[in-house]
Amino acid sequence: IGHVMGAAGALEAIATVLSLRDQKVPPTLNVAAPDPELPLNLVCGEARMAAIEHALSNSFGFGGCNGAVIFSRVNADPGTDP
Repeated sequence: IGHVMGAAGALEAIATVLSLRDQKVPPTLNVAAPDPELPLNLVCGEARMAAIEHALSNSFGFGGCNGAVIFSRVNADPGTDP
């Protein structure tokens, strides 16, 4: 969709919440051949199912205007009052 400027952080936050909801880790883009000697658990190609409890969404803006939000999965019983 291109760069959406001020809405980029909101769209990334939505993608992060959807990842938590669906329990899927999206793939890392533009990684054709990861270095086998680098011990990273990259998701390449297709999304991977995972038990995700927490997710970090970073947004880096122009001029050092940055933000970070941590989302956590809530397993609430719909029959209980908050």
